[in-house]
Amino acid sequence: MDPVPLDPVTLEAFGKAGAVAAITLAAVGSALGTGTAGMASIGAWKRCFLQNKAAPFLLLIFIGAPLSQTIYGMILMYNLADRAGDAPLAWPVLLIGGALAGIAMGVSAWFQGRAGAAGADALAETGQGFGNYLMTIGVVETVALFVLVFVMIGV
Repeated sequence: MDPVPLDPVTLEAFGKAGAVAAITLAAVGSALGTGTAGMASIGAWKRCFLQNKAAPFLLLIFIGAPLSQTIYGMILMYNLADRAGDAPLAWPVLLIGGALAGIAMGVSAWFQGRAGAAGADALAETGQGFGNYLMTIGVVETVALFVLVFVMIGV
């Protein structure tokens, strides 16, 4: 018995599911990263208050840094969704590519938040090293940028 062929609308929908996966999985990572950095920053601010030290406002940068991966996921979502109607039989590439790219960007955001958490703790404790901590976060961010660019070129 021959398999029932899927209509082009269904095949396009499968391709668009990859686009949705790209943004949602990236956003999950952003939520994990901002939450992790946020909790560490709150703890760092608390220590500063208890020690009657100035609480560094710069810790907000560590908290917000993982949000950029959601923007990268959105850019990729639009790119993949536009391609879903062009070649209906390419839906497996779009679905799997979008999901894997979303996971990679999400993990980048999550670990960016973990690096931000360590930076928040260190900055609040010492008052030094902000540039070094920010560069570390930038290197982790680069993974998400590479994934965004390479998937857009390769798919």
